[in-house]
Amino acid sequence: MESASSKLKIAIIHPDLGIGGAERLVVDAAVELASHGHSVHIFTAHYDKTRCFEETLSGIFPVTVYGAFLPRHIFYRLHALCAYLRCIFVALCLLFMWPSFDAILADQVSVVIPLLKLKKSSKVVFYCHFPDLLLAKHTTLLRRFYRKPIDFIEELTTGMADMILVNSKFTASTFANTFKHLHARGVRPAVLYPAVNVDQFGESHSYKLNFLSINRFERKKNIDLAVSAFAALQNLGTDVPQRQNLADTTLTIAGGYDKRLKENVEYLEELKSLAEREGVSHRIKFITSCSTAERNALLSQCLCVLYTPKDEHFGIVPLEAMAAYKPVIACNSGGPVETVKDGVTGFLCEPTPLEFSLAMAKLLQDPETARKMGGFARQHVIESFSTKTFGVHLNQFLTNIARSKQD
Repeated sequence: MESASSKLKIAIIHPDLGIGGAERLVVDAAVELASHGHSVHIFTAHYDKTRCFEETLSGIFPVTVYGAFLPRHIFYRLHALCAYLRCIFVALCLLFMWPSFDAILADQVSVVIPLLKLKKSSKVVFYCHFPDLLLAKHTTLLRRFYRKPIDFIEELTTGMADMILVNSKFTASTFANTFKHLHARGVRPAVLYPAVNVDQFGESHSYKLNFLSINRFERKKNIDLAVSAFAALQNLGTDVPQRQNLADTTLTIAGGYDKRLKENVEYLEELKSLAEREGVSHRIKFITSCSTAERNALLSQCLCVLYTPKDEHFGIVPLEAMAAYKPVIACNSGGPVETVKDGVTGFLCEPTPLEFSLAMAKLLQDPETARKMGGFARQHVIESFSTKTFGVHLNQFLTNIARSKQD
């Protein structure tokens, strides 16, 4: 614990405290900062106690909701604008209804930064998961017109933060190439890797012939690659010597699912249709919005985790898998390149069904390989990506920035 004199009052602003990877990082940040003796308070525009991480219910830190009445979209459009308005409302409530904080950590949405900077006694730290302008679609003239001011505001407001953190070296490089004006000004974000609580995963003694995919049901997560790779695995023929293993192999696709989101609903149906067309639907199980305990149980029993997003900014699932003593098969791009040791804690592959299926076949041929890789994976996460390591680094960043305020 920190000494009383070094304790800070810290606010964290996040748009929607659900159960995604970004939300996991926010919760880990709050828990770890509280463990260092700081007073932490999360502010958000949406928080559902029936669909959240358990730590938010534990009383370690308070969660305050402002603006839940504001829409998330307008007829399934204008998502970015609605997110901006909701976060601005949260920031205004914090600004006028709460005393000063030593540091305010703004997550994902940068538009709140200039408002938060009005609190002269607070330092503002922005955590950039990835430039939003690269995630948004600019496919039509109308979309480009709509996004132009939003993209401009994103770069302008991001540069107003007292400190910028990013989740990987890949994101840092993308940040520099995207926000060229900030880079020219000498703005250099620091890398703070997200982490995983390794203590929640006990040693695994089960390696069933089940491949597991965990991701939100969003098209950018490329989950159809897992379905197609599983189907391709059935057609490798003589490339898989142990045919009896192949006959018993299953695939489980689990992840965050929100029936309020049109894309979640549509994509799940698309995946089920793809499984039908590939002739493997009877060996694929879909699980929507599983609890943390259910997810951990799935991890403890699978053979391997398939992580399918391409150019993922970081990716928390590979860390969770490795912490659970399971190897990971992931795309050879983005964050997994920094977290998965190819051939040691898993395999990095080109994002094609054939490449993924060949890696899957290696583990089917010798399940003991999965067990050995899982042991290496666990140790790798403990050394480099534990929540304790994350907390130490985040605490140092915020303590330093708060101290610069005092100086």
